[in-house]
Formats: sequence, C-alpha cells, structure tokens
Amino acid sequence: MIVCPTVSKRSIRRHYDLATPFYRLLWGPHIHHGLWEGEGSPAEAQRRLVDRLAGAAALGRGQAVLDVGCGMGGSTIELARRYHCSTTGLTISPVQRTWAALAARRQGVSGRACFLCADAETIRFPEASFDVVWNVECSEHLFDKPGFFRRAADWLRPGGRIALCAWLAGDGPDVRREAELVCEAFLCPSLGATEDYRGWLTSAGLTLRIFADLTADVGQTWDVCIRRVRASGVGLLSRLAGRKVRTFIDHFVTLGNAYRSGAMRYGLFVAEKEVFGSGFSPNQCLRDVCSR
Repeated sequence: MIVCPTVSKRSIRRHYDLATPFYRLLWGPHIHHGLWEGEGSPAEAQRRLVDRLAGAAALGRGQAVLDVGCGMGGSTIELARRYHCSTTGLTISPVQRTWAALAARRQGVSGRACFLCADAETIRFPEASFDVVWNVECSEHLFDKPGFFRRAADWLRPGGRIALCAWLAGDGPDVRREAELVCEAFLCPSLGATEDYRGWLTSAGLTLRIFADLTADVGQTWDVCIRRVRASGVGLLSRLAGRKVRTFIDHFVTLGNAYRSGAMRYGLFVAEKEVFGSGFSPNQCLRDVCSR
C-alpha cells in the first residue's frame, strides 16, 4: 500500500468545495472514469461504467442504495432514474450536497434520491439499512479503509453487496514515486493494491464475488481531460481557485502516465454479505436516513 501522510480530511473537503465547478465544466455531472469501448462520448463512457458496476452487483428495481462519495450526484441520480432504486448520496462537501440535491430536483427524482453531507468514516446508519453500498472512486480518500468496509458490511442487509471501483497501487518496477505523486496531487491518504482490497473486504465478513481489472478500458479518460484543458479556459480559471486546484489539474498527465507505467491499476469489486439465519425480515424498512 502507498501511504501519503501529507493529506488531511480538511484538505479533501476544501478541494471538492472549490473544484466542483471545474469538474462540471471539464467532465460533466459524474466524477469518475469512463469505460471506453470503441467510439463514444465521455458521457456515454461514464454511463457505461455505471452500467458495468450495476450489472456486476445485480442491482434491482426498488433496492436501497447508499452512494458513498456521491460527488455532484451523477451516479446517485442515474441509479434512481434508470434503475428505479431508492438512493442516498453521501458527500463530505456541502457544495456538492447542494449541487446534487438541485440536480435531483431538476431531473424529477428527488423523491427517490436524497443527499447527506457527512464524513463516510464517522456517519452512523442502522444495521441492515441498504441492499447495496456503492463506492466509485471514493475509497482512495478514506483514511481507515479496513474500518470503513467493516462498518459498510454492517449497513448491508443479508445478501447485500458492496459495489466498488477503485484506483489501485500497481506492481510495476520502480513505480512507487509515481504513485506517491498521484496521492499527493489527488489527495489520497493511501492507495491500496488489489490484494489489500481483497483482504479488507474478506476481513469485513464479505465474500468477494467479482473482481475485474479495467485499467485498459479507463485510461483514455485522462487523455480526454488533458485535451479539454488545453482546448478550453479551464486551466486558466484554475489559477484563480488556488494552488491545490491548479496542482490537481496540472497532474492529469501524471495520472495518465501512472496507468501506462503500471504504477496504478483500476479495479472493479463486488463483495456480498452472506445470508444467515439471523431473523432478518425481508419487510424491514429503510429508515429515513435523509432526515438526519
């Protein structure tokens, strides 16, 4: 595992408060990679990643989904609108929470998609609240990854799944410094390797059902971002937002290179909570977590 001790939770929250408009201008309503298969727009590629993970997690109509690290609500809203799930988005940024709630209202799904501003590592939910805990490119920002997965397992109903896409530390030769640069620029307190995630999920009492290495299918994301920065005024605008946002955008090339060199990988995981004879009732209702 790659560790970056200079990252703080405060810096992560401030980054997303400041950088959210740049994400929206540069990349759209989602804050995650696209899954590229031949031709297609970035929006189609991002939707394809959502669909790939939803299919792997056997997401079903009416299921209760917690989207941890929901950003501007892109995936939370997609799962409510297209998959007819009852979704709760969780973000550490009050700016993102407001943005996501307004987007859900505009798209007519505010009755099925609600948003909370809270720290994923300290928030409490009742046991067996969700069918799926959805985590796309958020675990990189967690300081205690094993602890988070233990808590997330408690939030799942029996038979529930953690659906996860994560940046992974690679195993290429002499690539550690490259991965450390990514951690510093993109505010990741650590990057776990594939085997780290396998161990964390298993130690949380979950059974790993699916793992897929999607590195070759997502790397084009950063080529598109770099072209858009160069063709637009986003790079200039980022100078007005301060050093951290400027460093973030300047290091798009670093992240793209890290995928090519093997310093980083991109993985999809689905892990399931076993069904035990625990007296759980299938009619147990999800409490109104959005009233918190």
